Amino acid sequence: MFSPFLVYLTFLTLLAQRAQGSILRSQADLKSDYDFIIVGAGPGGSAVSNRLTEDPNVSVLILEAGGANNDSLTIDVPLLCTKLTPNTQWDWNYTTTPQPNLNNRVLPFPRGIGLGGTSAVNCLVYTRGSKQNIDKWAELTNDSSWGWDRMLPYFKKSEKFNLPVDGHNITNQFNTSFHGFDGYIGVSVPGAGRAIDGRVIQTTQELPDEFPFTTDVNTGDQLGVGWVQALIDRGVRSSSASYFTPQVLARENLDILLNTRVSRILPSSNNSFNVIEYLDSISGTLKNLTASKEVILSAGAIGTPSILLHSGIGNATTLTSLGITPLINLPSVGQNLTDHLGVSSTWLVNSTLTYDTVLRNATLGETLLQQWEDSKTGINVDTSENHLAFLRLPENSTVLRTFGDPAAGNETAHFEFLFQNGLSQITASGNYLNIPSGNVSPKSFGSVTINSTNPFDAPLIDPGLLSAEVDIHILREAIRTAHKFVEAAAWSDYILQDLTNATTDAEIDEFIRNNAVSFFHPVKTSAMSPFGTTDWGVVDPDLRVKGVNGLRIVDASVAPSLPAAHTSAAVYAIAEHAADIIKSAYGFS
Repeated sequence: MFSPFLVYLTFLTLLAQRAQGSILRSQADLKSDYDFIIVGAGPGGSAVSNRLTEDPNVSVLILEAGGANNDSLTIDVPLLCTKLTPNTQWDWNYTTTPQPNLNNRVLPFPRGIGLGGTSAVNCLVYTRGSKQNIDKWAELTNDSSWGWDRMLPYFKKSEKFNLPVDGHNITNQFNTSFHGFDGYIGVSVPGAGRAIDGRVIQTTQELPDEFPFTTDVNTGDQLGVGWVQALIDRGVRSSSASYFTPQVLARENLDILLNTRVSRILPSSNNSFNVIEYLDSISGTLKNLTASKEVILSAGAIGTPSILLHSGIGNATTLTSLGITPLINLPSVGQNLTDHLGVSSTWLVNSTLTYDTVLRNATLGETLLQQWEDSKTGINVDTSENHLAFLRLPENSTVLRTFGDPAAGNETAHFEFLFQNGLSQITASGNYLNIPSGNVSPKSFGSVTINSTNPFDAPLIDPGLLSAEVDIHILREAIRTAHKFVEAAAWSDYILQDLTNATTDAEIDEFIRNNAVSFFHPVKTSAMSPFGTTDWGVVDPDLRVKGVNGLRIVDASVAPSLPAAHTSAAVYAIAEHAADIIKSAYGFS
C-alpha cells in the first residue's frame, strides 16, 4: 500500500495531466458510457468504486460535489481534526432545525464535502460497535449476511492496521486476530504518549468492577476502558481517499469527476432509475448521464435521502404538497434519522502538560507542527484522545427498570467516554481535563426532509435529539459516572476544580439541554429492511432501492440501526459487503 502523502502527490499530478489517471479535468473528458455511476466519494463510494474496478471490464464514474481535499495540512494532521468543521470549505455547513429538547438550540451538523467525504473531516476514532449491534442488522433485515460473523471479514478487508510511529510496544493495546493488515484504510493505536495515560490505566486497576480495562474495543466485545484506535496511517489521517492509491487511479476503467453536484436521479424506462441529472460547473446548466447498469447513491445519511426526495422517491403525499411529482412511494425515505448525542465534563487540573499550553504558545505549536511535517512524530500524529470507554448502566438501574434497555443487548454500551488531555479551543489561562460523554444507544430519532423544489437547497435536518425520555436519563448517568472515574485515587493530586457546576438531576438535565451536541453519526435515513417488506425501509438487503431497477445505495443511510460506535468503520464494512453483492449479481471477478 502507498502512504497518504504519495496519494496526495499523485492527485496533484493527475489533476494537471489527465492522461496519467482517473481524475478528470472537466466534464468534457467524460466517456460516452459507464457501467456504474456513483454519487459521492466518501467511505461508501470510494470503497465500492475501488472494488468494482478490480475487474478491468467494469467501468465506473464517481461524481463528487467537492474537490480533491489534498491541499491542507489541517486535513492530514490528525490532531487538527477539530478545526475542520463547522463553517469551513471542507464542510457542507449544515445546521439542524431548532431542537425542542435542547432548549430550541440550532446545532451545527458537519458533513464532509470532497474526496473522503466526512472521513476527511471527522476526528478519526475507529470503532465497530458490539457483536450484538451488528447481529441486530441481520435480525432487522432477516439476512444473516449482515450479522457479525459474516461482516467481520469485511471490517478486516477494508483495514490496514499499522504500528504507531513512536515504535512503542503495543502488547495489550489491540487484538491482532480481529484486524486486517492488507486493506486500504489505515488504523493505528496512539503514536505519542500523553500525561494522563497512566492515570487512566491506573483507574481501571483501582476500580476494575466499574471501569474494567479491555485490550481491544473492536472484537465485538466492546465494554471497558481501552486504547483508542484511529483512522491514521503512519501519523497521517487515512480518509476514504486512501482507496485511491496510484495503482487504483491508473485504472483505465475508473474516472472521478470533482466539483460536480447531482440534482436528481431520473427514470429511463421500465422503472429503471439509472439516469443522473447533474449541474455542469462550466455552463451552469443541468445535464444527464446514463449508467448502463446502475446508479449507486453514496451521498451519505443526509445527501442520499435529499437526492431521493427531489427525484420523486419518498412519501407521495409529502412530495405532492411540495410540488414534486411522486414517482415511487417510499415513505421511509429520510425518516428514522438516528444519531449520537453527547456533552463534555471539564475539570481544572494541576498540570501544565495539557494541550491548552500548546494552544496558548504559538511558537510551541509551530515547532510541534514542524516536527510532524519533518518526521511524522509528536503529539500531532494522534487524534484528540488516547483512551476511550464503552460502558453500561448497572443491570438493576432504575433507568433500565423504568424505560427498558435501548441497547442492542446486555453486552452493548449505553454510553462512551473520550479522555482528552486539554481542550481544543484556546483559553486565557488554566489547564484542563475534558471528558465528552456520549449516549451511544439512543432511542430518539428524527428525519431529513426538504421544503423546496430546488435540489441545491439545504435539506431540513431534525435529528430529534432527546425526543425519547430515556436518552436524557442515560446521559445524566453517564455524566455522573465520568465524575466517579476522576474520583479514583489516580486523580487525587490532579483535579483542582469541577467546572460542570451541576449535581442534582435538574441541574444536570439543564446542563445537558444547554450544552449537548450531536456526535455527527447519522444513519438509517434509507434503511435496509427484509425483501418483500413494504411498510418500512428504503432498500432491500442487497441495497437495491425498493420498487425500482438500476438504483442502489451504499452509505451510512442504509444501516438499519445505529451501532454503539463511531460510524466510519461500519460504512467501510457495508461498502465492502456491497461490492461483493454487486459482483455476485453481475458475475464480475
